[in-house]
Amino acid sequence: VFPSQDPLDRADFNAVEYINTLFPTEQSLANIDEVVNKIRLKIRRLDDNIRTVVRGQTNVGQDGRQALEEAQKAIQQLFGKIKDIKDKAEKSEQMVKEITRDIKQLDHAKRHLTTSITTLNHLHMLAGGVDSLEAMTRRRQYGEVANLLQGVVNVLEHFNKYMGIPQIRQLSERVKAAQNELGQQILADFEEAFPSQGTKRPGGPSNVLRDACLVANVLDPRIKQEIIKKFIKQHLSEYLVLFQENQDVAWLDKIDRRYAWIKRQLVDYEEKYGRMFPQEWCMTERIAVEFCHVTRAELAKIMRARAKEIEVKLLLFAIQRTTNFEGLLAKRFSGCTLADGTVKKPEVSPPSTNPFLEDETGAETDEIVMEKSEMDKPKKPKAPDNPFHGIVSKCFEPHLYVYIESQDKNLGELIDRFVADFKAQGAPKPNVDEGGAVLPSCADLFVYYKKCMVQCSQLSTGEPMIALTTIFQKYLREYAWKILSGNLPKTTSSSGGLTITSLLKEKEGSEVAKFTLEELCLICSILSTAEYCLATTQQLEEKLKEKVDASLVERINLTGEMDTFSIVISNSIQLLVQDLDAACDPALTAMSKMQWQNVEHVGDQSPYVTSVILHIKQNVPIIRDNLASTRKYFTQFCIKFANSFIPKFINHLFKCKPISMVGAEQLLLDTHSLKMVLLDLPSIGSQVVRKAPASYTKIVVKGMTRAEMILKVVMAPHEPPVVFVDNYIKLLADCSTDTFQKILDMKGLKRSEQSSMLDLFRQRLPAPPSGAENAGSLSLSAPTPEQESSRIRKLEKLIKKRL
Repeated sequence: VFPSQDPLDRADFNAVEYINTLFPTEQSLANIDEVVNKIRLKIRRLDDNIRTVVRGQTNVGQDGRQALEEAQKAIQQLFGKIKDIKDKAEKSEQMVKEITRDIKQLDHAKRHLTTSITTLNHLHMLAGGVDSLEAMTRRRQYGEVANLLQGVVNVLEHFNKYMGIPQIRQLSERVKAAQNELGQQILADFEEAFPSQGTKRPGGPSNVLRDACLVANVLDPRIKQEIIKKFIKQHLSEYLVLFQENQDVAWLDKIDRRYAWIKRQLVDYEEKYGRMFPQEWCMTERIAVEFCHVTRAELAKIMRARAKEIEVKLLLFAIQRTTNFEGLLAKRFSGCTLADGTVKKPEVSPPSTNPFLEDETGAETDEIVMEKSEMDKPKKPKAPDNPFHGIVSKCFEPHLYVYIESQDKNLGELIDRFVADFKAQGAPKPNVDEGGAVLPSCADLFVYYKKCMVQCSQLSTGEPMIALTTIFQKYLREYAWKILSGNLPKTTSSSGGLTITSLLKEKEGSEVAKFTLEELCLICSILSTAEYCLATTQQLEEKLKEKVDASLVERINLTGEMDTFSIVISNSIQLLVQDLDAACDPALTAMSKMQWQNVEHVGDQSPYVTSVILHIKQNVPIIRDNLASTRKYFTQFCIKFANSFIPKFINHLFKCKPISMVGAEQLLLDTHSLKMVLLDLPSIGSQVVRKAPASYTKIVVKGMTRAEMILKVVMAPHEPPVVFVDNYIKLLADCSTDTFQKILDMKGLKRSEQSSMLDLFRQRLPAPPSGAENAGSLSLSAPTPEQESSRIRKLEKLIKKRL
């Protein structure tokens, strides 16, 4: 159990091994007696220890039994004490109950007595109150009745649980009868004071009617509603007569007279009847709201009858006056009665969240600047909602098609004016400081759009906004094609875009007429304008979605128009690339026609390199300065030019054959010069040197390094062939036999040497995927169809993108 080092305690004890350990040699047997004595002594000690332990265990058992007996005795004593405590507690509880029994009875008696006294007091108050109420009702003492009736009603609530008692039920019925009588009597008094037929009774309101209104507050709400309804109807009866449908003042051109009439009536009401009705009845607001409902119905009816007479100016005049009146109501009233059951709730359209409302009174000269910067600013806190918005002007919504048609016509004329102005003024004059500026017509268009959007959002946020959005889309497309694409300089057979002919001629190296400085500035200006239109159209879509009803948001989508401007941007960049590319073509053609095998020494860069650099230095600074405001599109121009020029340069490089060692060195020097110029292309000719974008640098380094590797392979000796082939695979990592064939042609090897080289090349290639060798052999035997199919696929993609 316990750890021990003694061999005798081990589980795998072996007596023979133990004895051999004690007596390893014959000489050790001499002290055998001593060892035997030690073992016997050890045995005696173990026996003593065992005996002591056994005796100790015997005593422990006796001690345990004794302790258990003592514990049981203690538990019995504890149970006895607990029982005694429980008995004493029960006796104490019984004693307390006997002591408090009389007190509890007294408490119940006191509570019942108090309730009885209170109920008798209430009964006395109720009986006396009912008698007084009936007497005061007969005498029309409404001032005293108002307070008394409220008290009687409150007292009666205490007797709801005693309605089974005949006397209580009788009192309750008398109260209800008194209330009904009061209601009928008050209505009769108001009918007498303000008869439905005939003129209003002269003179101000009486104190009796004022007190009667206080009583009506306590009576059934229907009494109050009936009073309000009759008074307002009688108050507006003159309005319906004055502005009948057949009256001249009823038409839209005299709509101001309607609002002037109600203003006078409200002032008159405040003076004569302002104190008659309780403040919380909001009678002034109720009269105004009912006037709005009546006016909306009357205007809708007369406009349906005379729809052909409605003109845009007349409609906008009426809407403006109406919205001004609704704004006046919002300033004067809170709109608390609009949700009240006493009046019909108007169909209020969702409040406008138009952020341009505050700009309507702004100066005209600031509108262009506002339009450019406003949409990028954080949103202002929304103005408080106008609860009266649309309460009258809703009736004009069915006739807003007149407004939409007018805007369609106006925008059509605006686009035609833009086209005429551009033809008359011509292309913008090149100006380094202001070049590439957005065409002014673009700002004019969006300023007009802003006005239309603000105006229409005030008129309606429903279907008319969707119709206006459709008009916006139509003229955004027209602007893109007529003003932007229509004015891009013409290329060989296209009017602002690319065609299959122009792309195929690029292969043949035919020279395209170079754009003038004015034409380059025009292209950049159109690109900047398209970029501004793209960004502003996106913001326009967001603003339209903010203003339109939530249920119609999904129907606003200007993605197609944004794509149209993206196409204009793409075409403009492609024209700039195509122009510079075409300008460099003669230099590359001259390079491929030089006799590179006759070059005797390496000098400065060749004349064709100087020519290419000259064209780049002529075009790129102009384009960069004119695209200063749209830096990302200048970067796109650089990337597209690099992607176009470098493959064309490598293709012309393959045409330089045969090439001597010195000729290859000269070409390598020229290639390095072009590489450095291309790397510096984004900031060439600029006083401010900027680091070229990483994406552009990567394309140039990758493409021009490949050209340098081609020339290094050409410079390498073709003997021994294995080293040459391995060097080619290592430097170019190109498994195409077509490219390898071109390298051999550049070196000027004979056909027999080329054949053995090609066989060796195929053997030394890394293990190709399935079918790669067949593809290589096909490209070697007929490279032209492969190139043509690749070109056709690119053209198909380009055409699909444009469509």
